[in-house]
Amino acid sequence: MPFVLLDENSHIVAVYTENVDGAVEVAPDDPALKEFIYRNHPEEEKREKLLKSDLTLARVMEDLIDVLIEKGVIMFTDFPEMAQKKLLERRGFRKEFSYVQNLFGNEQGGLGDEAAAGGEAGPDPKGGQGGPSGGFL
Repeated sequence: MPFVLLDENSHIVAVYTENVDGAVEVAPDDPALKEFIYRNHPEEEKREKLLKSDLTLARVMEDLIDVLIEKGVIMFTDFPEMAQKKLLERRGFRKEFSYVQNLFGNEQGGLGDEAAAGGEAGPDPKGGQGGPSGGFL
């Protein structure tokens, strides 16, 4: 957890990885901490936006692969073995995340499955699990 020094107006003036005299511990995602970092290191905000964009694009690519497989344009086995493993691994992570969101997300005022998982809303009408084709295989 980061530690911060505050001025008389409770604005962050310094950030430390370890506790120092007068420092206060804050959550890593504290809005004031993010604002301080972005103000002093503007490239961090750009880096975070790029990372979020990359993650969104990765989800789009997964959905595109699902659609192409569903339409018979490509077969899952057309991908190299390492790509198949990565796709299956991601599918497993998404199913686990969706399960946790179903259990806890909405009860705690969090995002529902569809928003949190980038559009995956659980079982599809075809009996699969999320995504446009309900799965890779």
